[in-house]
Amino acid sequence: MDISKEKIAEMVRRALLEIDGAPKKENTDGGIPIGVSNRHIHLSQDDLETLFGKGYELTPIKELSQPGQYACKELLTIIGPSMRPIENVRVLGPVRKSSQVEISATDSYVLKVKPPVRESGNIKGSAPIRIVGPKGIVELSEGCIIANRHIHMSPSDAQTFGVVDGDYVDIDVDGKRRTRWFDVQIRVHKDFRLEMHVDTDDANAAGIGNGFIVRIAR
Repeated sequence: MDISKEKIAEMVRRALLEIDGAPKKENTDGGIPIGVSNRHIHLSQDDLETLFGKGYELTPIKELSQPGQYACKELLTIIGPSMRPIENVRVLGPVRKSSQVEISATDSYVLKVKPPVRESGNIKGSAPIRIVGPKGIVELSEGCIIANRHIHMSPSDAQTFGVVDGDYVDIDVDGKRRTRWFDVQIRVHKDFRLEMHVDTDDANAAGIGNGFIVRIAR
């Protein structure tokens, strides 16, 4: 079968667009991709300099799914009342107004801390934690949390799903261990990309990983 030059050119153009990262089609089947969040640390500039030295700047190594967020080369150690350290905890950028440590329930048993389940950034009255770096130590009187399950979405995604910022929904997970997650927070912002964030405990319990598709229960 003969293929015209125009047809070949169109096939090549589409292939190149896919390689270069063509815009994804809008979500039409109600699916929401999962992003599994391992333990990590957000730092204020003051705490960053205490841990790494005066004038230190973070070293980005990988962009994360949400625009403007990135994983850094910097790794730190966290210590709780058990005095059993968890090492090589990744720092995420950019710097924040206040430092924050996000762990899983399993991590909390190792550290012997009692972090509340909170929305990221809501650290008032949360658990204390010690962060150890190559140049110093930061003693946080509050700042250690277990991040709540939440879904990032753009305003158009929110319109598609019929939700608004701050809503809570239930999520069906049809994984190896079928389950339903309750009270999942909706977060809407013009720069957000559609993704649900859970920690490693939730992902392992359901037998799922990054990119797995879940759906809002109806």
